[in-house]
Amino acid sequence: MLMRWDVLLALLVGSVGGVVIGAIPGVGPAVAIAILLPATFSLQPIVGLTMLLGIYGSSMYGGALPAVLINTPGTAVNALTTYDGYPMTRRGEARRAVSLAYAASFWGGMFGILCLIFLSPVLAIVAPMFGSREIFLAALLGIILVILAHRGQVMAAGMLAMFGIFLQTVGLDPVTYTQRYTFGATWLSSGINLIVVVLGLFALSQAFLLLVDKDDSPHPQSLDGDLTMGFKELFRHKRVATVSSGFGVLMGMIPGVGEFTAQFLSYTYAQKTSKNPELFGKGSPEGLIASEASNNAVPAAAMIPLLALGIPGEALTAMMLSVFYVHNVIPGPQLFQQHLDFIYALYLSLILLNLIVIVFLMVATKPLTYIIRVPTRFLGMIVLVLSFVGVYSLRNSITDCMVAAAFGVLGLVLKRLNLPIVPIILGMVLGGIMEVKLRSAMARVKTPLDMIDRPIAFLIFLSILFVIGLHVRTLVREHRARLPELDHDMHDTQQR
Repeated sequence: MLMRWDVLLALLVGSVGGVVIGAIPGVGPAVAIAILLPATFSLQPIVGLTMLLGIYGSSMYGGALPAVLINTPGTAVNALTTYDGYPMTRRGEARRAVSLAYAASFWGGMFGILCLIFLSPVLAIVAPMFGSREIFLAALLGIILVILAHRGQVMAAGMLAMFGIFLQTVGLDPVTYTQRYTFGATWLSSGINLIVVVLGLFALSQAFLLLVDKDDSPHPQSLDGDLTMGFKELFRHKRVATVSSGFGVLMGMIPGVGEFTAQFLSYTYAQKTSKNPELFGKGSPEGLIASEASNNAVPAAAMIPLLALGIPGEALTAMMLSVFYVHNVIPGPQLFQQHLDFIYALYLSLILLNLIVIVFLMVATKPLTYIIRVPTRFLGMIVLVLSFVGVYSLRNSITDCMVAAAFGVLGLVLKRLNLPIVPIILGMVLGGIMEVKLRSAMARVKTPLDMIDRPIAFLIFLSILFVIGLHVRTLVREHRARLPELDHDMHDTQQR
């Protein structure tokens, strides 16, 4: 399946394109995947998915370059790389920092893929045990985790996830085929297209942001010399690299958690176990390794809930799910039984992707530093044009362009208010799964307890209660910690 010219070309384009996209601050993989999605619908599933996986898996490699050189992460998940990467650059160790970031990324990426390959036989056994009830509860757990992952913004994330679920209900009812929330508008009868919303919220909103912000053209220092030195240094810190990659795999498998939590845990672990914890945030190689190894282990692990249960863990895997559906390849329990060759082709493509990326970076890092200098408004204009071309190519519809523009403005407002966009997309995707599976399960459910009368359903239900209980406990602790401050402020006010 992989040894075809079109598949290998897609993998090459995705891998190299992802590195380039990641190296340009302000764009990121979500924008690139959103723009490319309409084009992948006309390709065979293995071709389209290898291209998208290439962008998803390689963008973090490229994102480390501006994070280290100009203190600006190329992708959001490279933010922690700036903590130790940029101080190393200011000390005159830019080449060492970039080389170490590449080596840690490669280690994390390969570790994640190997874990995924060895876990796949387990998935093949467990996946058939998931019926409608289990998948409904797993999707519900996914939405709850996505909401609770936004610490300090739980209420806003919850409302945005509910908004996403509502958007999914517009159009024809999937069971009775009656109109819902269309208000007589014919253009709403087919529903609100997920890809139109994705392009609006991610690509167009980013284009608007780049256009309205001040024009900027960074000038990173040039990199010369051998970049393989990082691999030698990495082996001196292989414990940190391995544990950080392990955190990335664990967090990637849990829907709604992802790279940020993995980075935080691995960075904290590296600092607590380091012989030089005072160097963290001032140019510690261990901090840089922890950040890059953990975030690059996530993409392979994030494919586990997507492939085994058909449940995406975050926005990028939600976009990939639409490619599966378009080609009638439905992720879930049946996929491992009927299309195991397809699954292994995806695993091998992930391995090839990491090898292609690391070879490309060894020879093309210097030219990539010039790409970082692209003026932001020029970049915004390119993203804007490509986004509208992508939206229009879906159904040759001006209405879709108008809907995407409206969601682009909404995305811009949310970004300005520092509110999350991902819950809307996951609400649309998981909401659709939940509705179909709940209706299918209700035929065999007579009492509420029947929903959890099977072992896996009961375990998922307990997980939901545990996650909510843990969050409530955290809120209570935080409230108690603030009480002395509130009492002190009240006492000061009374004295005045």
